[in-house]
Amino acid sequence: MGDQRVGVVVITWQRRDEALACLQRLRDLPERPQVVLVDNGSTDGTAGAVREQFPEFEVVALSANLGAVGRNIGVRRMHTPYVAFCDDDTWWSPGSLTRAADVLDACPRLALLNARIVVEPAGVEDPIVAELRDSPVPGPDWLPGPALGSFLAGASVVRRDAFEAAGGFSDRLWLGGEEELLATDLLSAGWELCYLEDLTVHHRASVLRDATHRRRVGLRNTLWFTWLRRPVGPAVRRTAFLARTVPRDRTSLLGALDAVRGLGWLLAERRPRPAVVEARLGRLDETQRRSTARRYVG
Repeated sequence: MGDQRVGVVVITWQRRDEALACLQRLRDLPERPQVVLVDNGSTDGTAGAVREQFPEFEVVALSANLGAVGRNIGVRRMHTPYVAFCDDDTWWSPGSLTRAADVLDACPRLALLNARIVVEPAGVEDPIVAELRDSPVPGPDWLPGPALGSFLAGASVVRRDAFEAAGGFSDRLWLGGEEELLATDLLSAGWELCYLEDLTVHHRASVLRDATHRRRVGLRNTLWFTWLRRPVGPAVRRTAFLARTVPRDRTSLLGALDAVRGLGWLLAERRPRPAVVEARLGRLDETQRRSTARRYVG
């Protein structure tokens, strides 16, 4: 019967072979999870191939690439209380989904768990794991692992009710650093997020990615999040830090211009996070400044 508590949402775009490999690994899991694959408008035959080879999995074929919003659509098709996210170049280790469900069952105010990430084929930890493990964010004593201020979507398990109540991923941000806004909104609503060493996600980075475009969008999204949710002082300091440290090239300029074009929306939607949340998450500023795992490169 597997574990009926956790489903998996996979998003993909133009990576048919990798999506098929991902789904095969999900099929082989002892948890036998409900799986929904959201195809973000691929033209390489992904949706048809998945329907043919994995008839037990649901396929949602979109007409356009909605980025992270594809996960929202997948979550709405779920019948399970918990949902694991999976990118087409990642996969969960056997037993991790059941362990996540056990922890979420035991911690009713915990909205999200972030797994340990192992980079394949080398089998080594992603550099971001050290930052998750040593998170400076203070948290309640009952948390089963370090409290987090953000997370990596493709290595996370969420409580479906909390995710939907927070609105899921923003359709404005598309894809690239979209997690930070959702994390802040969950924490502002009284939920907790944490890293759990017992969970493992494997990541074999696809070569089919446009690193330059992702950097442009990532910089835009960082600026948007900063001015949507940070008080003025920290927002100014974060913006100044980015201006000093991002590569001085055309991609960075375009990312900054994209952010400025959203000024009207930012002013209308700006809602600084509560002071208690800002005090907790403000400790991440120094970690982000020193980080070697997350850089605007490409």
